[in-house]
Amino acid sequence: MTARQAYAPFIRLENVAINRGNRRVLSGMMLDANAGDLIWVRGANGCGKSTLLRTIAGLLDITSGRAEVEGRVALSDENLALEPNMTVGHALKFWADLDGGTPADCDSALSEMDLLSLCDVPVRYLSTGQKKRAGLARVLSSNAAIWLLDEPYNGLDSASSAHLDRAILRHLAAGGLTLLAAHQSPSINITQSLLLDSSGQMA
Repeated sequence: MTARQAYAPFIRLENVAINRGNRRVLSGMMLDANAGDLIWVRGANGCGKSTLLRTIAGLLDITSGRAEVEGRVALSDENLALEPNMTVGHALKFWADLDGGTPADCDSALSEMDLLSLCDVPVRYLSTGQKKRAGLARVLSSNAAIWLLDEPYNGLDSASSAHLDRAILRHLAAGGLTLLAAHQSPSINITQSLLLDSSGQMA
């Protein structure tokens, strides 16, 4: 989040339930998150963490309850969302243009995720770990007030994880809001945790 954004982001979930087909995957979701908050979404595989983040991002409809999201959202998950035939630099600039970022934001994100040396490499040639860092750089280069990060540390080495931690802290200090879905507790201080049980309910 930058000075270009005058509003304070927030997320409100009130007894939100989500069905996929005939199956209920999330129910009873309650959340009150505001600017400067880091929310750790945790739970076992298949409990609905990714579904929750995709719902907040507006990619899935809720079945019942109420969801209110104020602020531009950027999501990093298993879907890289970068054009494979574009170079890393051009792919990030393409998304930054859509998300309100600037060329300077792209350069900063490339540096933050140690991708400057790969700026002119087509995305399709990146390794799994490099693609992970590129997906995170896409979020960092946006002007989104709300970051939704799904297992962001998977595939990162310790140096890249530390870079991401610093980027998150700067985002929060600037008035941003971050939801982080991960199995292990983040190494930076969280505001609150949201634990989902195996049936997709808050534990």
